[in-house]
Amino acid sequence: MSTTVSASATAVPSDPAMSTAKGTASLVLGICSVFAGWTFFAPAVGLILGIVSLRGEPRARTQAVWGITLNAIAMSIWIILTLLALTFGWIAATSAMFGQ
Repeated sequence: MSTTVSASATAVPSDPAMSTAKGTASLVLGICSVFAGWTFFAPAVGLILGIVSLRGEPRARTQAVWGITLNAIAMSIWIILTLLALTFGWIAATSAMFGQ
């Protein structure tokens, strides 16, 4: 019995230039961040992955652009909500302090 493996059965590592993993991860994180309301960490990671994907994965350009856009929107929403919460908290604290 022969134990040789044919050339077609061996796993060949994919070419890094042909990969779309980072662009896809950026897009998935962007979709989840916008629609599931994930916190500040996930959009930051998705934004970094999208920017890295733009430079290194030419086949994932569209996915990377959409990922960057969605992650930027999600991050902007969280920044605006945080600023509003801090502003209204400051207003409530100062009005209570002055007895109004």
